[in-house]
Amino acid sequence: MNISYNWLKEYVNFDLTPDEVAAALTSIGLETGDVEEVQSIKGGLEGLVIGEVLTCEPHPNSDHMHITTVNLGQGDPVQIVCGAANVAAGQKVVVATLGTKLYDGDECFTIKKSKLRGVESNGMICAEDEIGIGTSHEGIIVLPEDVVPGTLAKDYYNIKSDYVLEVDITPNRSDACSHYGVARDLYAWLIQNGRQATLKRPSVDAFKVDNHDMNIDIVVENTEACPRYAGVAIKNVTVKESPEWLQNKLRLIGVRPINNIVDITNYILHAYGQPMHCFDADKIKGGKIVVKTCPEGTKFVTLDEVERKLSDRDLMICNAEEPMCIAGVFGGLDSGTTETTKDVFLESAYFHPTWVRKTARRHGLSTDSSFRFERGIDPNGTIYALKEAALLVKELAGGEIASEIKDNYPAPIADFPVELSYEYTNALIGKVIPAETIKSIVTSLEMKITGETPEGLSLLVPAYRVDVQRPCDVIEDILRIYGYNNVEIPTSVKSSLSVKGDVDKSVKLQNLVSEQLVGCGFNEIMNNSLTAATYYEGLETYKPENLVQLMNPLSNDLNVMRATLLFGGLESIQHNANRKNADLKFFEFGNCYHFNAEKRNPEKVLAAYSEELHLGLWITGKRVSNSWAHPDENTSVYELKAYVLNIFRRLGVNFGGLVFGNLTDDIYSVAISVHTRGGKLLATFGVLHKKIQKAFDIDNEVYYADLNWKELMKAIKNNTVAYKEISKFPAVKRDLALLIDKKVQFAEIEKIAYETDKKLLKSVELFDVYEGKNLEAGKKSYAVSFMLQDENATLNDKQIDKVMQKLIANLQNKLDAKLR
Repeated sequence: MNISYNWLKEYVNFDLTPDEVAAALTSIGLETGDVEEVQSIKGGLEGLVIGEVLTCEPHPNSDHMHITTVNLGQGDPVQIVCGAANVAAGQKVVVATLGTKLYDGDECFTIKKSKLRGVESNGMICAEDEIGIGTSHEGIIVLPEDVVPGTLAKDYYNIKSDYVLEVDITPNRSDACSHYGVARDLYAWLIQNGRQATLKRPSVDAFKVDNHDMNIDIVVENTEACPRYAGVAIKNVTVKESPEWLQNKLRLIGVRPINNIVDITNYILHAYGQPMHCFDADKIKGGKIVVKTCPEGTKFVTLDEVERKLSDRDLMICNAEEPMCIAGVFGGLDSGTTETTKDVFLESAYFHPTWVRKTARRHGLSTDSSFRFERGIDPNGTIYALKEAALLVKELAGGEIASEIKDNYPAPIADFPVELSYEYTNALIGKVIPAETIKSIVTSLEMKITGETPEGLSLLVPAYRVDVQRPCDVIEDILRIYGYNNVEIPTSVKSSLSVKGDVDKSVKLQNLVSEQLVGCGFNEIMNNSLTAATYYEGLETYKPENLVQLMNPLSNDLNVMRATLLFGGLESIQHNANRKNADLKFFEFGNCYHFNAEKRNPEKVLAAYSEELHLGLWITGKRVSNSWAHPDENTSVYELKAYVLNIFRRLGVNFGGLVFGNLTDDIYSVAISVHTRGGKLLATFGVLHKKIQKAFDIDNEVYYADLNWKELMKAIKNNTVAYKEISKFPAVKRDLALLIDKKVQFAEIEKIAYETDKKLLKSVELFDVYEGKNLEAGKKSYAVSFMLQDENATLNDKQIDKVMQKLIANLQNKLDAKLR
């Protein structure tokens, strides 16, 4: 949020520099980043002066240009070629001298000496849009005759510098979403730091009703969604441009001026945080405002000319016949004021934050008004804002206040009562703060002390502080004003020793595996745990009904908790590939979330929900590229398999206890699953399905692995670190060429081999696969190497033959394998 330094000074008096204000605000929780010096007009009209056109002659080589001599009030007149049709001798004009920088949006160009159709030109006579004081380009600016040549344009137009502070408002600080809100906090900081300061805002005592010529009734049918609705009618207004001071205020903070009526409502919004709307009274059919919901599917055209279908949970501001506005979010196409408007109705309301938030998300709309309403505005500030706006309408647009203020507020929202204990305050802060200091801080924050004892205070916290309703919230407010840096670090640290547990072991192994993967060329990514439900539509592996839904999602792209790390990684691949970086290796540790409706338990709300830590690996593109020493080589699923198995080895997983199998689902086109012998899924890896790849517009094949870290930790839970000497006795290798059915996978051979002998068989490796002529149809040949070794003696032929014969027999019986 942009805050004007000079505007802030209208509410609280201080002598701090802009940078000091930024530091003070940051110290009290309103983090202020950039501090930028700005002008109400970009560039501040530097280099522009008022000149007098002395002569004006037609250009000999152009039918529309003129050659002028202009007196700039100092030195000799300068020659300027001008293409405007309305230029004439004797005019007072605005001249951009040589070296002046002019702005067109974000683009900047510098006025240089040039030749136009062969005639030298030493500057430029300007139109309104060229210097930013208006939008007209019909001709040059012609000023009154009494303006003195040589006057600086910035002095003539009263351009003043200001500073804009970029304040980051956290979601809980809705009270600070305005200049006055920030001023309140700054005032408290000034008082705490011993500076003289006063907090004030303009008086609205001058508000009075001129007549009762307009009677617009207010009917609030839904008081839950609209606890308070107020309005006042004003007649005989003149809709026109706002005065310079108001336009400058809005431009400085990035708001585009529109007309005096709309600008007033925007001013009130940014001044006091109260969103407002101004209706053309003639368009309020039946002379009645009705605040209600409309039937499901009602069509409504908003101000952006988009037709939307309303929900029966969208609060609408209606007239007697039709809806006019989406309450707190967006106006209707025909709801606002125009140049023909004569009578207006000013609205100032408090809408329930949840209703506004859900409606804004439902329609994908986010406005300055909805931003504030959905966080909670001051329910007791609506009338002040309404009176201030009405007085400004009278001042800037003329008119007469033609009705009493109608205020529908059946159940006033009370301040929050809080009992604050000094002992609890000091214990939570870790320092004893004097009671007088505490009372000074809470008072400066507009909290009322309704009772006081030696043990603590009874407080009433203003209703606009929706984030301060408990003693700990008040203490947080006290601490931020007192100053976090003023709580000294103790000279001694009290701690309790604890034994390393499973979580510590898991984190240590995560770091170990992360280092291993980084050493293999991987980059770690961290994606949002929130994701889009659309990714899961039509999937059987991750069914939409098992997703953990968000009650109040920030957007449709972040409306569920992720059930897999896959899609976040694909977003990262897409982002990089779109920036010409397609050769990628990513890994991510992150929780995945699951909902099981069958486990619902009213007594245990979380019983149906679960989360598991997973490790995801993604590789795509080329393994080697642009190398003088090696030809380009694409990555492959076998490379991914090696990374997965190396992780298993690093963790100490017992390969003899693993079951590898084929996997067919809607995530992978070809894949392998890895289970424990007890049936627990440890990992899946393979080639990503083309339809998923296509959905992310990724051209290169993607290989993905998903490791269930929680189950991996269980699988190695009882592992102990052991070591032994390298065997003194030699190992023996035996090779078999097996003719087997094409459907048989090497994993099945490996499994049978380890089941056959668990003592002497140390490893099983596949070193050749052959398919082709000289083989029976539907068959293939596997060349497999078996490593045998006895730790205590040298193997003899009889022992070796016994193991191999048993192995061959099992392969023949279980796989119908034949020796070649």
